[in-house]
Formats: sequence, C-alpha cells, structure tokens
Amino acid sequence: MATKQQEDPNSRIDPATAEAFISERRIGERIKRLRLKKSMGLVELGRHTGLSASFLSQLETGRVVPTLRNLARIAMVFSKDLSYFFEPEPHALFRIHKQKERVRLPQTGVDDPTYFFQSLGYMVPDRQLDPYYAEFLPLKGTADVRPHVHPGYEFLYLLEGELEIRHGDKTHTAEPGDGVYFDASTPHSYKCAGKTPAVALIVTMHQQHSPQPAMNLRPLGTPMGTRPAPGAQAGAAAVRSAGAERPAGVMTPRTPLEQPSVRRS
Repeated sequence: MATKQQEDPNSRIDPATAEAFISERRIGERIKRLRLKKSMGLVELGRHTGLSASFLSQLETGRVVPTLRNLARIAMVFSKDLSYFFEPEPHALFRIHKQKERVRLPQTGVDDPTYFFQSLGYMVPDRQLDPYYAEFLPLKGTADVRPHVHPGYEFLYLLEGELEIRHGDKTHTAEPGDGVYFDASTPHSYKCAGKTPAVALIVTMHQQHSPQPAMNLRPLGTPMGTRPAPGAQAGAAAVRSAGAERPAGVMTPRTPLEQPSVRRS
C-alpha cells in the first residue's frame, strides 16, 4: 500500500513573502505613472478597461492586488506587455559634483598654459556628453592657436570675458551670455579676446560612428574590371588604415577638452 508523502512545511511559499514580492514590483505606482503620462483620469481608464474607478484607485495605492486578467486589460490600454509590470525598474541616473571635489587642471604639453579646465562629469559612468568649466587666459606675446576636430557636437556658454571662436574659415567673438552650438568635426579653436580671462561652460556631445562598408581600391593605372594583385590589395588596405587613424593636418587631442596646443613664434 502506497504511503502518503509528508509535505515539508519549509517548501511552502510564505504568504507574507509573496505579498512582499508583489509590493516590490510597485505595480500600482507603475499604473499611475502610465495614466498620468497620458493625462487620463481614473474614470476614463475605467471606461477603457471595464474596471471601476474606485477599484483602480485602490490598485494604484496598493490596497488590492490585480489579477492577471485585470492587469492585461490595463496593459493593453497603454500598449504595454504584461512583463512591463514585473521587470526591474531602471535606476535613474543622478550625480552631484561638489565644487570642492573638482580638480583644476592646466593645458598639457606646454610650459605656459593658456587655459585651465575642470571636468564636471568625470564621476558619471558611460556618459553621453562631457561638461567642462574652462578658463581661457589672455595670450602672452604672439601666439598661434591651432585648430582641432573631434566627432560629435559642442556647446559653449560664455560666463565672463570675451572669447574668439574660430570655426572653419570664419571667426566669431562671443560675449557673456552668448551660447554657441556647432559641429565639432569642423576644425575649431578658442582664444581669449580680452585683457581678462574668458570663462565658459563647454559641453562636448559624443557621436557614435556607424561602420563604413569595405571598399576595394584599384591601384592607379589598373584598367577597370581588372582584379588587383593580392599584394596591391594589402597595400591599399594599409593606406586606408593609416588614413583612418589620423587624417592629414588633424592633431591628436591632448586633453579631455580637446583643446589645441599653442605654438610660440
């Protein structure tokens, strides 16, 4: 005769644990955020779902737990999948950089720096932009500021002084309160235009590059339709690689600000 297997009390799911699991998902708060984002009242949501406004109110405040059927009705109204209410919520990114925690760094690669900068976002991981506080000093004697380029875009807001900004073949002078937004892939440079330092907030925005399709270069003098020799293909590839690493006339940035170095005459 078969014996009845005894049930281990420890194998049961504690009701309090189950309630805590549901509470941690904050289903009611998620529903309320979706509703408010659509500027929808409880009565209107009730008309769409067939649920009463009082039940929805209790649901949002966590006083009742929805069935999957009711939750599916709500999810369909907001074009969401049921998994939306159970997936872990992403943590909102928030960082404060205290002034006393920042470091004032000089221009590198020169004996007499023409600017100083402070990174305002160095503690943010995987950031999509880089903010800086920059101080541009009046140039001493005759100095030639070299332009530089980098992928993405740049925004500058001048706080104090006058700043000369060269973008391409044009030169502009910014005054306090002026904001400048430009394509950073065009050669550009900064120079203090007054007798007092120019202070600015600079934000460089990153730009993701999509891979370019490979191209087979035909050596000069090879007729169209002729397949180049393997050695010629390797040489062309080497030329492409070298050109991609550093375009002619473009300097490698020396600092996070991508500022140019100064050549003394």
